[in-house]
Amino acid sequence: MNTEWQQVTVLPPAPGPGRPLLTAAACLGFFLATGCRPAAVPPPAGPPSPPWFADVTSEVGLDFVHDAGPTGEFKMWQTVGSGAAVFDFDGDGRLDIYLLNNGGPKGLPNRLYRQTTDGRFVDASAGSGLDVAGYCMGAAVGDVDNDGRPDLLVTEYGWLRLFLNRGEGKFADVTRAAGLDSTQWGTSAAFFDYDRDGWLDLVVANYAQYDPSWPCFHPGGHRDYCTPTHFPEAAPKLWRNCGRSAAGGVRFEDVTLRSGLGRVTCYGLGVICADFDGDHWPDVFVASDQRPNRLFLNRRDGTFEEKGLLRGVAVNSQGRLQANMGVAIGDVNGDGLFDLFVTHLTDETNALWVQKPRGWFRDQTTAAGLTTPTWPGTGWGTVLADFDHDGDDDLALVNGRVMRAKEPQPGFTDPWGWYAERNQLFANDGAGRFRDVSPDNATFCGTPGVCRGLAYGDFDGDGALDLLVTAVAGPAKLYRNTAPKQGHWLRLRVLEPAWKRDANGAEVTVRAGGRSWTRWLNPGSSYLCSNEPWLHFGLGQAARADGIRVRWPDGTTEEFPGQDADQVVVVRRGEGTRSGEGGTHRAAP
Repeated sequence: MNTEWQQVTVLPPAPGPGRPLLTAAACLGFFLATGCRPAAVPPPAGPPSPPWFADVTSEVGLDFVHDAGPTGEFKMWQTVGSGAAVFDFDGDGRLDIYLLNNGGPKGLPNRLYRQTTDGRFVDASAGSGLDVAGYCMGAAVGDVDNDGRPDLLVTEYGWLRLFLNRGEGKFADVTRAAGLDSTQWGTSAAFFDYDRDGWLDLVVANYAQYDPSWPCFHPGGHRDYCTPTHFPEAAPKLWRNCGRSAAGGVRFEDVTLRSGLGRVTCYGLGVICADFDGDHWPDVFVASDQRPNRLFLNRRDGTFEEKGLLRGVAVNSQGRLQANMGVAIGDVNGDGLFDLFVTHLTDETNALWVQKPRGWFRDQTTAAGLTTPTWPGTGWGTVLADFDHDGDDDLALVNGRVMRAKEPQPGFTDPWGWYAERNQLFANDGAGRFRDVSPDNATFCGTPGVCRGLAYGDFDGDGALDLLVTAVAGPAKLYRNTAPKQGHWLRLRVLEPAWKRDANGAEVTVRAGGRSWTRWLNPGSSYLCSNEPWLHFGLGQAARADGIRVRWPDGTTEEFPGQDADQVVVVRRGEGTRSGEGGTHRAAP
């Protein structure tokens, strides 16, 4: 177990029984999934490299500073949030930004920034309907009414809000009419089509059933933030999208209990939806703080079965529980199967689970060289992506403590200096082993912060992925990708014309230069964030893609012709050659 959380005591004692680490059955599942493997020596340090990112926050006019509410009260939601959404809300082809505050109903409102033709961001909050205030946590983006415009969900402590995009920069709060009432503490969320009917459904990870009246203290006697284990767990929530209502809106049905998700509780923080077992139906992974991670496998009949321990992703290779927070998937070793990375506390080790064979995962953190970073950190938002276009997924994560350090970092308004840490960057060597390049990246990694959200997108349209970072009681920062490029790139927008939206859940493979790369389309990942909805491929030295294969969300596949590299390509369903593999496409109403 970790030590950072264990420093805190709570008064009065919290209810709820303790839980064993692993049952006998769990141990068997863990052994089958992880096996035995020798410890690996971390990769040797390479020569210093030019920095990968430049801070362009001021240059582009992004002036957001996060409001965490009054200091000194040590409300737990302050240290857990907040996140961001990266999406093109006005359909002009440029990525815009939505940033959240969690200072409460009387605090500062969330802000919407529109990107202009010169690459700067202007505040478009006023009159948008999105300038709301609350204990806001995370954001999820998806076109829930299939009208061609991305809609927005905001999670909060004690509430959810669904905003339909009405066009012309206007959003309407339709939460109650859509049937999305919730009084739980929602954190990360994602839209996905779990029943493959063409309408995006919604899953929300829920955190502790927190009582803000209970004070918590550090062993030194001063107030500090509570640990989640002093409060009851919560189950994730699942809503099925029933399509357009008779009044022209959208309606969701709460299927949490019927689907099986409501039978399993956890301290949910990160969430990601993808096909974990290879049956071409989307599953749900929930990163659980201080409890086993949950992997809900889709049984293709509207129900899910929790199989995290059996599949190898519930605990680490020693069978220990950790504080699981942010989530990213990517193919770190180039074998065509996605792997899973989850961030943890400073006194723990972030975890990399490598998938092989399909549907089974092994903790390969040590073998990947990720157990001995230059400095530790409490990781939150995280991204696996090819930042230098050499054809391999690199790793970025943002850090910030949840319990006081021994000494505060200078330059912060009290108490946040006690929680600030530096971010981290790791370069992939092409075989799934990582080299810590954080010391070479002072701009992104050198200055401590209480960072939480990490979202990616190609904001300036140069083909390289940039990074957006949020911080508790600090400024949001935009980092432009300046990494020396070692190859070519291709960006794909994958569309379902019948549904007028991005094909959330599509699995796309690009072949080039004797290699292939696979990406999985869903913007909901990292921590409390929604990323750009387009797929980015680093192609190494290949100047042309030989072919593109799309497995659509319903399981059908199409082949598309090759394309020259270094451009954005739009792929539309029905314009390729059907391969004849599985699936049944349902026509739009």
